[in-house]
Amino acid sequence: MTNIAQTLPTARPAFQPRRLWLAVFLVSLFWAFDRLNWRFDMTIFGRFMAMMAARLGLAVAFLVWWLSNGAVRRGERWLTPLGFLVMAASVGFLAGPVGGGFGVFLFGLPIALSVGVLWLLVSQDFRPAAGRAGMWAALGLGLASILLVRLDGLSGEGRSEISWRWSPTVEQRYLAGLTTPAAATRPTTGPATVAADDWPGFRGEARDGRVAGLGIATDWNANPPRRLWHRPIGHAWSSMCIVGDRLYTQEQRGEKEAVVCLDAGTGKDVWIHTDNARFFEPLAGAGPRATPTFAGGRVYCLGGTGILNCLDAGTGKLCWSRNIAADAPAVPPVWGFSGSPLVVDGVVIVFAGGDSARNLLGYRIDTGEIAWTTPAGKDSYASPQLLTIDGSKQVMFFSDRSLLAVDPGTGKMLWEHALAGKAGVTRCLQPQAAGGGRVVVGSEVADGTVMLELKRSGSAWSANRVWSSRDIKPWFNDLVMDGNALYGFDGNVFCCVDLETGKRRWRQGRFGQGQVLVLAEAHQLVVLAESGEVVLLAANPETLEELGRFQAIEGKTWNHPAIARGRLYVRNGEAMACYELRAAAR
Repeated sequence: MTNIAQTLPTARPAFQPRRLWLAVFLVSLFWAFDRLNWRFDMTIFGRFMAMMAARLGLAVAFLVWWLSNGAVRRGERWLTPLGFLVMAASVGFLAGPVGGGFGVFLFGLPIALSVGVLWLLVSQDFRPAAGRAGMWAALGLGLASILLVRLDGLSGEGRSEISWRWSPTVEQRYLAGLTTPAAATRPTTGPATVAADDWPGFRGEARDGRVAGLGIATDWNANPPRRLWHRPIGHAWSSMCIVGDRLYTQEQRGEKEAVVCLDAGTGKDVWIHTDNARFFEPLAGAGPRATPTFAGGRVYCLGGTGILNCLDAGTGKLCWSRNIAADAPAVPPVWGFSGSPLVVDGVVIVFAGGDSARNLLGYRIDTGEIAWTTPAGKDSYASPQLLTIDGSKQVMFFSDRSLLAVDPGTGKMLWEHALAGKAGVTRCLQPQAAGGGRVVVGSEVADGTVMLELKRSGSAWSANRVWSSRDIKPWFNDLVMDGNALYGFDGNVFCCVDLETGKRRWRQGRFGQGQVLVLAEAHQLVVLAESGEVVLLAANPETLEELGRFQAIEGKTWNHPAIARGRLYVRNGEAMACYELRAAAR
């Protein structure tokens, strides 16, 4: 008797093993590249583009692989990718701004395709209906996995910082512990003038990260700097301004942007000024980016959304306020308004960017009225820089358009030098005087770091290139000089180049995306690593010479450190601390 089961037709699996192993190969190749990508020494922009290209390549390869499968009905071949897009859009909507479409593409896509291939492997002997239902479930669960986590940002080399979605954020923990009302102030007498060992603004008085007149003990391994105080702080990438016994910085307090004045010796609140403003983007987080500037008994602060405040340094009383986004007009850039205000000759200068010709703006310090505007480019995260060349005061600015200089009193363009760049990559760094009418400015892409020589003929200026070097390509890490050497970050690696030629001397230290100051008389470098460690180096152009290190604060640290009156101040988006630097024995 013939077995009836032997006469029934068998369902043909949608994917023969030969075709299925091609999908396994594609998934394996993707994950291998994703891991190897972190071993390559490249810029963060290059690494990010490689990550995006790998995911796009995986998506296209899978689409071709699926559409070329003749065992699947034509309608189903097209319906499946469309259904996948609908699921991805739905998950992105549910994920919200912390994850969203970026999280779906970065994480959900490769996870979903990997889980889908795994299901196809284990379900080859299943009935077609069960296999099809299971595949949809696998794809959906793979995409939905990102709903379990929260993207808290990226590290300096582009690694994603992931937390469980239900865990409180650093900002939420900080707000829960606040005891001082956001609007509380305590009247006080503030500083009126700046002393030689104060730190009145971004990267110091000259905005060059140079600390004069300080020699410190170097036996950090046995006797690290003594901590004077440590406190939590609201999220921001601002640095600090220290004048006398007062410290000024900015932070985010929920839906309020705050300028805070602290006692520099104890870290306790003195006064707080708040505005109803909040800047947020998912990769770098919430809060202001710029650093307060002290001048003439007042503090000038620029918030992430464009609020420019002039405050009494003693009481925090508002003297005047403008919105540079409205004055330009412009919209806040991707990473927020980041340039620290520059005060010179009765004018406070800030950069707004945007499509109009009112990019660089000068406001009168007494009234806040606009004194002048100058077209300076559409996009930049750098700060205006005051340099004196051949007896001429010049406000230099580095934008997507060029490195340029204007007269601080009138805003009149003095000279402009175009520098190569790439779309989507922004300027972040300060031009620095290198002596003899020379200026150095760094960039992560194109020409890298460039030295220009400025010359004047009558009232006309010219800027000619002396050298350009891709041996040092900083992103948002400013450079410092000591003698005939230039020190800073080439990507994530600390290095030294010859100031005369731009040729690399050494490239060794790995401190993440950190920041550096130079102790001029001691010929030492203070590096604040991305990890919150402080590392002391000798300014040795021959080799990396580490003198000591200690853990100053915890968490991702991109903020510039400050040194004033023999004390080191560090902060990030979680904490702030002050350390006493022991003077070197004489």
